[in-house]
Amino acid sequence: MRTAGQPFGRQLRCNAEVAEADVGPSTSSETTAVVDFDTEASTAEVPRSDTWEMDFSSRPILDSRGKKRWELLITSPDRSWVYSKWFPNNKINSTQLKQALADILSQQGAQTPQRVRFFRGQMQTIISRALTDLDIKPVPSRRCFALIGLLEERIEAVYKQAPGYSEKATSLFVLDLGPPQDLPDALRGEAWLFVQLPLSMLRQELRNVESRAIFGDSFQLATAGLDDLPADTLIPGVAVYSRRATPLAAWTSGLEVANVVADADRACLVLETGVNQRWRYGNYRRSAENTADANAWQAAKVAARGLHFLAVQKDEDAEDSAGLWLLQARDLPKI
Repeated sequence: MRTAGQPFGRQLRCNAEVAEADVGPSTSSETTAVVDFDTEASTAEVPRSDTWEMDFSSRPILDSRGKKRWELLITSPDRSWVYSKWFPNNKINSTQLKQALADILSQQGAQTPQRVRFFRGQMQTIISRALTDLDIKPVPSRRCFALIGLLEERIEAVYKQAPGYSEKATSLFVLDLGPPQDLPDALRGEAWLFVQLPLSMLRQELRNVESRAIFGDSFQLATAGLDDLPADTLIPGVAVYSRRATPLAAWTSGLEVANVVADADRACLVLETGVNQRWRYGNYRRSAENTADANAWQAAKVAARGLHFLAVQKDEDAEDSAGLWLLQARDLPKI
């Protein structure tokens, strides 16, 4: 992928300190305003995906005791399978969660996932224990694009319509992001550029990720509410160059890459991974011109509704990438 052939603005180039999906058909919410708190709801008979996205948290819905109900909500990345089960607040533990998951997997034809992503760090102990007991890898990650979109839809279509809904019972989820840390040596590149690609060209490049020809990760645009983006939309990205591009891409694939931020205040790129990890990804010389470029790149992300990408290549003239990650900067659900 010759990203240098599609420059972003002036092609800001600096020394770098460098540190997952297809684009599928449109999906629609399977939620309903009718809530049966005693019956599990699923849009498909059994799960058939090697990756799940899961949320286990309280909802702003009060039961007959005036206590908040909890929901286990799971979806496949393409949202072909969505599962919901409600819990009273006195049955929130890893044992109850493990049993609920075991019940799903005991169904004939159900596929046990290799990993389950979740973004609520405060639930990590309960979720990780339940999944580990079932020999499933727990993955704290903000790459829960299908789940986040589903939750946003359910706020209006399900939770606010449910008996017992209380605006006062809403617990606003806040992501605690600290200052960026120094990047491990294995994740450092040699140079980087702000670049951009038309969405149509980026889709073509992502086929190499989907076929596992290169390292990286992607997601279906429809699940993130982006299926209506025009094919000629310019998507901003960061291209990282390294003579050891393949090992660098391999190391980067071990991270749950969530977002890249051009931090004009710190005069650097910030790589956000996992749930709340932040890394100083690449510095640039502080100047009015470079600051303007960084701000323009951030504005381009907003114009593309948060969609952006990270590419790892051998050099600017490389036809192919060693790694490619499709990303979306978005707020997490306010529940």
